[in-house]
Amino acid sequence: MPTRFVFRLIPFCATLLVAAAGIALGQWQTHRAEEKLALQQRMQARGSEAPLSALPVDASDAEFRQIRLRGHYLAQWTLYLENRPYNGAVGFHVLTLFQPEGSGPAVVVARGWAPRDAADRTRVPQVPPPSGVTEVEGILRRDAGHVLQLGTADAPRPQAILQNLDVPALAKASGVPLAPLVIEQSGVAGDTLVRDWPAPSLGIDRHRGYAVQWYALAGMALLFFIVTGFKRGRHDKA
Repeated sequence: MPTRFVFRLIPFCATLLVAAAGIALGQWQTHRAEEKLALQQRMQARGSEAPLSALPVDASDAEFRQIRLRGHYLAQWTLYLENRPYNGAVGFHVLTLFQPEGSGPAVVVARGWAPRDAADRTRVPQVPPPSGVTEVEGILRRDAGHVLQLGTADAPRPQAILQNLDVPALAKASGVPLAPLVIEQSGVAGDTLVRDWPAPSLGIDRHRGYAVQWYALAGMALLFFIVTGFKRGRHDKA
């Protein structure tokens, strides 16, 4: 005589809740992966376009575009973002304001990475930017990246060591109108800074992995309900 399946309402409702949650969260992670895949494709497309020769009016569609500007650095407004390691070494990202030719706003240029002085952590690397009219080229980014910050950030000041860059706060402190973008400088500039910028971490594979886990949870909940239902049937026969 075949083993019968014993249905229980409360375990069935609990199974439905777990399975529905797993499927919903799996779909959300899948959607996030698709969004980031589309962003990756936009990054690649923008990176292949001809470099801009002026700061864009609409910053929302400018990220990851190449740009080449002529102008001069505002050397006094050089800042240092700490806790930016490179190949396991502790260091800074060196930022300097750059005023393009014309009457438009200035822009923050992330000029590169420099190591931190292990003997004196308050000492900043002395890598002055070129003087006079010069050309800077690089990739436009929305910001300079973020690290965990404890407490309230101090107002930016020349030669300051900061954890994160706040462009509006820097514009207010410097009195210089700033574009809401950062240029990650590329190419050779005749200094000792390292310009091996980390690629944006989109986490597409991570989202896909999470989606598989949530779908698996939903499947396991249904399988568990079915198996335990047949087990109850065998126990009832006994």
